[in-house]
Amino acid sequence: MEFPLCKLAVIDIGSNAVRCQISAVLNYEGKFRLKRVEYVRYPMRLGEDVFATGQISPRKEEKFVKFLHSLKLLMEVHEVAHHLICATSAMRGATNGAAIAARVQQELGLHIQVIDGQAEAFYINRVIEHLLEDNKHYLHIDVGGGSTEFNVYHDRRKVAAQSFEIGSIRRMQQEESGGPSTDAQDDLWARMEAWVRENARRYHVTRAIGTGGNINKLYTMSPAAPNKAVARRSLETLLARLASLSMEERVNVAMLNPDRADVIVPAGHIYLAAMHWANVSSMIVPDIGLKDGMLQALFEEHFDEISPTSGHPAHPPVPDVRNQPAGME
Repeated sequence: MEFPLCKLAVIDIGSNAVRCQISAVLNYEGKFRLKRVEYVRYPMRLGEDVFATGQISPRKEEKFVKFLHSLKLLMEVHEVAHHLICATSAMRGATNGAAIAARVQQELGLHIQVIDGQAEAFYINRVIEHLLEDNKHYLHIDVGGGSTEFNVYHDRRKVAAQSFEIGSIRRMQQEESGGPSTDAQDDLWARMEAWVRENARRYHVTRAIGTGGNINKLYTMSPAAPNKAVARRSLETLLARLASLSMEERVNVAMLNPDRADVIVPAGHIYLAAMHWANVSSMIVPDIGLKDGMLQALFEEHFDEISPTSGHPAHPPVPDVRNQPAGME
C-alpha cells in the first residue's frame, strides 16, 4: 500500500562534488520534519578545471550534463513536488559557467541558480541559527572547494559575515604546484586572518561551528564522542597523521575516497587556522550544510501548498532538517 508523501529535492553543485538530496515532509501532531529518502553524491570536481584554467572543460561539461539528467530522472521517479538547484564558487568563477547553465535549462528544463558567497552563507544560516544557545558567541566556518564562508553569531543573532575565495581545492592546487605562494594568495590569507581575529575579539567568540564535507569526515575519524564538540588538539593530531600518509595509504589504510583523500588536509588546515585566530579550543560539527538550508528555504516557499490548512501561522514552522535515520525501510 502506498502512503502519500510530499517530497522536496535540492541539488548543490559545489566545486568538489554535486549532491542531490530528496526529503519527504513529515507532519505529525503539528510537528514538521524533513526525512531524507534519497541522497546521491558524485565528485564532479568542477573546481579542478576552473581554478586552474578559468573554465569547465568540454569533457567535464558532458559528464556534468549527463549527471544532472540522471538526477532529473531520479526526481521524476520520486514524484518530487518542488526542487531547487544552486551552484557555488566553481560555476560562478567559470568563464563558460553561464553558457553551461543555459544549456542545462534548454536541454533538461532545469534552472541552475549560480549564487554568491553571501547567498551561500544565507542558506546555511537558516539551519545553523536554530542550533545555537542563548548567551553564547560562535564563529561558524564553512570550507568548500573554492571558498570559505565565515559567520559570527552573538546571542543567537548573526552580526558579521564574510566570504573568501580560499577553499580545499584551491589550497590543494597551490600546495601541489610546489612553488611559493603568490602575493595575491598571501594577501588573501592575511585578510582572512585579520577578519577572523578582529570579529572574534569584537564579539567575544568562545565557540566554533564547522560545516562541510571535510570537517564532517574529520569529525567521524576523531575521538570525539557523538554529538560532542571535538577538541582543536585532536584535530591537529589527526591532520598531522593524515598529512604523513601517502595518497595510497589515505585510500587503503584510512579508507578515504580518492576525492576526499587529496583535499581533506588542505581543508583541515583552514579550519584549524580559523580556530587558532579566533582562540577557540573546540568545535561543534553538526551534520548540516548548504543543502539543508536549501531544503529549509524550499519548505518555507511552498508551505501553503504543503500544509493547506486554514489558520496556519504567518511564519512557517521550522522543520527538523537534520538527516533523520532511515528506519525500517
